Amino acid sequence: MMRRRTTLLTGCTALVLALGATACGGGPVSAGGGDKALDGQTVTVAGVWSGSEQKNFQKVLDAFTEKTGAKTQFVSTGDNVSTVVGSKIEGGNAPDVVMVPQVGVLQQFAKKGWLKPLSPAAQQTITADYAPVWKKYGSVDGTLYGLYFKAAHKSTVWYSPDAFTQAGVKPPKTYDELLKAGHTVSDSGLAAFAVAGQDGWTLTDWFENIYLSQAGPEKYDALATHELKWSDPSVVEALTTLGKLFKDKQLIAGGQKEALNTDFPGSVEKVFGPKAEAGMVYEGDFVAGVAHDQFGKAIGKDANFFPFPAVGGGMAPVVSGGDAAVVLKDAKNAKAGMKLLEYLATPEAAAVWAKAGGFLSPNKKLDLAQYGDDVTRATAKSLVGAGDSVRFDMSDQAPAAFGGTKGTGEWKLLQDFLRDPSDPKATAARLEAAAAKAYQD
Repeated sequence: MMRRRTTLLTGCTALVLALGATACGGGPVSAGGGDKALDGQTVTVAGVWSGSEQKNFQKVLDAFTEKTGAKTQFVSTGDNVSTVVGSKIEGGNAPDVVMVPQVGVLQQFAKKGWLKPLSPAAQQTITADYAPVWKKYGSVDGTLYGLYFKAAHKSTVWYSPDAFTQAGVKPPKTYDELLKAGHTVSDSGLAAFAVAGQDGWTLTDWFENIYLSQAGPEKYDALATHELKWSDPSVVEALTTLGKLFKDKQLIAGGQKEALNTDFPGSVEKVFGPKAEAGMVYEGDFVAGVAHDQFGKAIGKDANFFPFPAVGGGMAPVVSGGDAAVVLKDAKNAKAGMKLLEYLATPEAAAVWAKAGGFLSPNKKLDLAQYGDDVTRATAKSLVGAGDSVRFDMSDQAPAAFGGTKGTGEWKLLQDFLRDPSDPKATAARLEAAAAKAYQD
């Protein structure tokens, strides 16, 4: 679903999405020159998106059709992108383009020989108009395969301003203040948090923000590459910190059992839907798209956010994510698929979704005026104008078997931990066992 996606609010400088922004000029790449050069062809696109994200991406695909004449077909894979795409390739029915939500999956696809390197035109645009970090995450062994079309800032906690006003609380600056504010919200009649435990990826995001702030960026990088074991004391400490929230029935809407039956859209609904059940929901900037599109909330007024607070004596974390478009080598229509990528690399394509909301583009050439609200506009400005201190979503960097597959690996083990957070050390040991197997494979 909306897994890995993207700092908002004027004045929230701690929320800078620091994704390096050097690079020089470069104009948009034509996707066919507007001459209907691809008439009669169909480009099949597979991706995790559903709901409002799928609807808004379809607007981008429709604009591509208008420009080139090529028809498009979107296939929603669910969270198991690797498994679904792999089975399609084996069955001789490979999609032309895949929107890959994890660095680890992109690397896996490249190492299996499934991907076509990006065309010179697409590479030229990315080099000119995107920060170096996006080129780094789209490359494997020095070859550029992926275009990051949609970015995510995953260090944002969204809240109902009405709920905060009623409870008399202000956005917290530390994790301890966050739990304290949660109890005050709960005392006022609403649960503090809606937790989307049915989607294991949301739980990895909780862990990553706590770990990055508490353990620091060097250990985060080491754990992300499995140079540091998951049984390390720093992991146990982060799980202990997360467990304070998970085991507090006053803080989680419906308790642990209901959290495990709540998916990501459902968690947003519990805060911003017609019948509010909680005051806050943690997830990335893409919460705004759901709150606006599905529940009609005005971003900045009816729905707002604060930066994920600092844990212990650490810095406030900045975790990012993103979706990369790749072209499959075995695709029946790879040439037209590459034309789609060249189009997605342009500010013209990004502007379509930017106007619809729930979207951030890493493209520096996209006019900020294309975003529909000041909150997102400020986020986008920080996205393209900041440095390289951001850390990419850790689970997205892992092999899919550990960090990106429903019902197994980190997703399942953190769901088990939500169900019973009483033994962080045992959970860390199980995480290490799963990670060791996945990285070995």
